[in-house]
Amino acid sequence: MTIYSASSPLLRLNAQDNVAVARMTLEPTALPELGGCSLTGRITQGHKVAIANLAAGEAIIKYGQIIGFATSEIHIGDHVHTHNMAMRDVELAHEFCVDAKDIAYVEHQTSFMGFERANGEAGTRNYIAIVSSVNCSATVAKAVAQHYALPGRLENYPNVDGVIALTHAGGCAINTAAEGYRYLTRTLAGYATHANVGGVVMIGLGCETNQIPALLAAHQLKEGERFRTLTIQATGGTRKSIEATIAAIDAMLPTVNALTRTPQPVSKLKLALECGGSDGYSGISANPALGYAADLLVGHGGTACLAETPEIYGAEHLLTRRARSPEVAEKLLQRIEWWRDYAARGQAELNNNPSHGNKAGGLTTILEKSLGAVAKGGTTRLNAVYEYAERITESGFVFMDTPGYDPIAVTGQVAGGCNVICFTTGRGSVSGFKPAPSLKLATNTPMYERMQEDMDLNCGTIVTGDETVEEVGKRIFQAVIATASGERTLSEIYNYGDNEFVPWQVGAIM
Repeated sequence: MTIYSASSPLLRLNAQDNVAVARMTLEPTALPELGGCSLTGRITQGHKVAIANLAAGEAIIKYGQIIGFATSEIHIGDHVHTHNMAMRDVELAHEFCVDAKDIAYVEHQTSFMGFERANGEAGTRNYIAIVSSVNCSATVAKAVAQHYALPGRLENYPNVDGVIALTHAGGCAINTAAEGYRYLTRTLAGYATHANVGGVVMIGLGCETNQIPALLAAHQLKEGERFRTLTIQATGGTRKSIEATIAAIDAMLPTVNALTRTPQPVSKLKLALECGGSDGYSGISANPALGYAADLLVGHGGTACLAETPEIYGAEHLLTRRARSPEVAEKLLQRIEWWRDYAARGQAELNNNPSHGNKAGGLTTILEKSLGAVAKGGTTRLNAVYEYAERITESGFVFMDTPGYDPIAVTGQVAGGCNVICFTTGRGSVSGFKPAPSLKLATNTPMYERMQEDMDLNCGTIVTGDETVEEVGKRIFQAVIATASGERTLSEIYNYGDNEFVPWQVGAIM
């Protein structure tokens, strides 16, 4: 909710707020919204200005929620940021299930053109993936992918989107009984069985801790016409392994190419909700608009997955209120407690999360960042909470426990089955995440215009008052359908996505 008019230079988001956000960069001047008082200094776009006098120690309110506390006396018209505001522990009331509302499902008439898989899922892309079980096989995997990237190598296979190498820095010197091993094997299995992958070759070195037979057995995977495995040591070295992998892919290419796009119900879409390079507008424009699109998708029977546990910290009470059951709410709070301990073990604290770019864009504390971030999740019932890279089996709105670091977070969501990504950004994130297409949603018009070749949609029209959250949300939903049907995103045109496969490494590396 915006309290001021569309022509106001300030955005007040809730009637309880004692700060407002600058719609554009403002020079010192008297404003009616400040009761005739003047801005006491230059306010950069997206930053906060006090609209009430605040004593030292007084709570600063945005979105109708506490985002921090004044560290000194603040006057009407003052810039409110790191120099006069800080984080303190806030006692949050974790009510369960009070806002867990059912959504009115629409008639399932909307469809997209996707690749139907034998297990009933639907892909939005059709890749062949070379999956490394260990870092030691990464060079071979990349060499094979480079072979197929040469002009003409795939011209006879128009239904194959490419051959990708999914390589990583781990796979050995880890405890197979620990969570880090579970995260890695879940991630590799999730990509190997992903709906956007039509064929797989899994390559190991041979002596690594992450043994391929154990991984296959743990996740009930079997070799077949479109799923092959090999190890470099057993195959006879680098050259022979490259040749063997190419031969395996050449053999499966006709079968993978035989798959064609057919009409699929939107209920088969699993949308990853992500934000990176956030700014003071993220929680005002792109995130709530994406939340509206997520509600539309859920209304069609689809799935929307929120993640980044450190970036809901301080706003988790809004999600527990929406939990389907007390058990779902408790699981979310358990993950928050895990993160408190994990951060402490690393001599960190969760409020360290806002980055340099976040702060330059107007975000001051993790509370402020989190309150804006949860807006991506829309308003529907929270149906499930998943650990990292767990397969997403529930439809509707769900949450996955991941770090806030974008490549690791999205890798977990894709491993869980997300086949499209919407990525909101205020500073200009440009990454891609093969095999899932990623739409970039700009929070503000100046950045969109500056980086128009990388941003798929501009949500800054909400800030300028030219569009509503609902109007932009509908545009995002339609863009998701078009992307799922094969329309390439800008990150795909730039061929991003080969370096963003980053499984979460947790625990001792020995």
